[in-house]
Amino acid sequence: MPRISPVQPPYEGDVGHRLEEMMPPGVPPILLFRTFVKNLAMADAMGAWGHYELSKRLSLSMRDREIVIDRTCARCRCEYEWGVHVAFFANRVGFTSKQISSLSHGGSTDPCWSSPRERVLIEVVDSLHDGSRIDDGLWERLSGELSEIEILDLLMLCGWYHAVSFAANGVELALEDGAPRF
Repeated sequence: MPRISPVQPPYEGDVGHRLEEMMPPGVPPILLFRTFVKNLAMADAMGAWGHYELSKRLSLSMRDREIVIDRTCARCRCEYEWGVHVAFFANRVGFTSKQISSLSHGGSTDPCWSSPRERVLIEVVDSLHDGSRIDDGLWERLSGELSEIEILDLLMLCGWYHAVSFAANGVELALEDGAPRF
């Protein structure tokens, strides 16, 4: 039982409009968004940033983005958001079952990661999660793989999904129907 109950259909007025804007056309709103709209001003404010993080305007590829999101959610032990992203994006970005497992239970040195870029993404997420910093050696490898614009997007994406994970974990959201588990 969640600590804050998500709104239930039918969704009316501004709540219904905000939920429509938060989801792809024809896809019912997820529990997280149905919870966020309880604070409509907050949900409105989050809208533009959330859309940016999942848009083609983000300088990271969709695959890079999902590595960062899935690893961040896994490190935060947010099975809810991890499961939402794995269910919706893992096949689209070509993750193997070993890579999905590695993102939640492994590390950057697992044999399923052969790309130096993908390995450094995982290492940066881990470093930020563990110590809120990136040491000089990791920074050097990161800046050898990503542009400054991509690095800024990476840092904010990781922080954004820490916040999303904290909210989902804090209210103890149930998993979405059909979402994978760790």
